[in-house]
Amino acid sequence: MDDDSEIQAGEPLTIAQAIENLYGEDLGLRIYAAWWLGKFRVNDPAAVIGLIAALKDEADRTPEGGYPLRRNAARALGKLNDLQAVPGLIECLSCTDFYVREAAAQSLEMLGDPACIPHLVEILTASVRDGKLLPQGEDFSQPYDSILETLGTLGVTAAVPLIQPFLAHPIPRIEYAGLRAMYQLTQDAAYGDRLVRSLSNSDLQVRRALLSDLGAIGYLPAAVPISQSHAENSLKLIALKGILEAQIMLSPFDRLSDGAVQVMQLMDELL
Repeated sequence: MDDDSEIQAGEPLTIAQAIENLYGEDLGLRIYAAWWLGKFRVNDPAAVIGLIAALKDEADRTPEGGYPLRRNAARALGKLNDLQAVPGLIECLSCTDFYVREAAAQSLEMLGDPACIPHLVEILTASVRDGKLLPQGEDFSQPYDSILETLGTLGVTAAVPLIQPFLAHPIPRIEYAGLRAMYQLTQDAAYGDRLVRSLSNSDLQVRRALLSDLGAIGYLPAAVPISQSHAENSLKLIALKGILEAQIMLSPFDRLSDGAVQVMQLMDELL
């Protein structure tokens, strides 16, 4: 997700200006350019090269040790569909800035290159022993939710034993990411059903995350509960769109499946 809080409003840009700013000396303009190039998915060779270089930037650092330019560059590269970014993003998984590591994991999921799998597995391996979470795995010192989601999206079934301990994680967001990954890797409805039951959580932010997870896995039994959940209709529609897309893929070539028709009706009721 883009962190617009880090972006200062500027003059309207052209692609050429944004790329020029990315290579410039003004840090504020560089941060904005990195965000802008990702926002508008500018897959220009010069932009990609500049964003990859920005992953190692040392000039822009917060008093707390964060790297805002690296964060925006990592987020942008996931949207540009250029596998040249994969090695640099893998390196970012060991950055001292949590949000750089998180952005890198999310972008690696979007790019879908299996080259990142050993590195993601290594992070989980360091947090699990004998099927249980170690103390460092029980906190949020790593972007575990993004790592789990990436392994699920990439279909890494060998990681199932490492993912299972996270189903008991004390942070709901990480637990739900584990459930999402387990459903993707096993197609066991028990994991999808646990996500559906969790829609009753009293925390709106948690419910929003659950809507995203259920839409991402295209879990049809979640369609009605999603439509009835206490969250914004816009988010419910996005989640239902994910389920609809999954159902369309499963439909016969000459007609929509009953599930697809059901989801479309639920979406119409929310409009």
